[in-house]
Amino acid sequence: MNDQTLRGKTVLITGASRGIGAAAAHAFADAGANVVLAARSRTEIEAIASGIGDRALAVECDVSDPVAVEAAVSTTIAHFGAIDVFVGNAGTIDPISNLSEANPDAFSKAIDVNFKGVFYGMRAALPPMIAQRSGTIITVSSGAAHNPVLGWSAYCSSKAGAYMLTRTADLENRDHGIRVLGLSPGTVATQMQREIKASGVNAVSELDWSDHIPPKWAAKALVWMCGDAADPHLGADVSLRDDDIRRQIGLI
Repeated sequence: MNDQTLRGKTVLITGASRGIGAAAAHAFADAGANVVLAARSRTEIEAIASGIGDRALAVECDVSDPVAVEAAVSTTIAHFGAIDVFVGNAGTIDPISNLSEANPDAFSKAIDVNFKGVFYGMRAALPPMIAQRSGTIITVSSGAAHNPVLGWSAYCSSKAGAYMLTRTADLENRDHGIRVLGLSPGTVATQMQREIKASGVNAVSELDWSDHIPPKWAAKALVWMCGDAADPHLGADVSLRDDDIRRQIGLI
């Protein structure tokens, strides 16, 4: 599959109510794909889906609930006939605190969303993709998956775990015709960055809003990653901090 053959394909995006997820819904729709927007915020995703039109569907889904994720995939297939791309985008930055002071419940929630949510998505999307011997799974990753960041023990740990899921899913399923890779977008101008700014913890919170890339850049990267040009990155993260990658995508 390449970005020219997304027309008529079906893409399921988690965390689609805002930020990268909402921008991705529009980008994939513009590429001709059917789009399923999944998030807890039904009102928001229904508004976005309505704006896109008949090729978009809103599905209320909490990614920390495996039953809900399986239902979202089943609904996608029932409505559009297949699932060709799964984008695991839902994520949370909380809790931002020193490890010694982290709230256990908040830490567990971060693992539920950022790590287990990715697992649930892969587990639900892989069987139908294996059956059709094609499909792309993209996890929205982070530089925090590879390097520790002050005050982000939950985020870094959960993203590191999700990165290893990406590597393992690729190892197990590439021979089945499945493409699995991650997007490390850098800092993006979303609500998460407002929460980071408000925390006042670490150097990321000191960045100016102008330092962050727009969500539509990440969305354009996700569409590009469905094409053959991204195949050298299967089983790994594509970094939008890399000027060569930006150039290939057409961002610079």
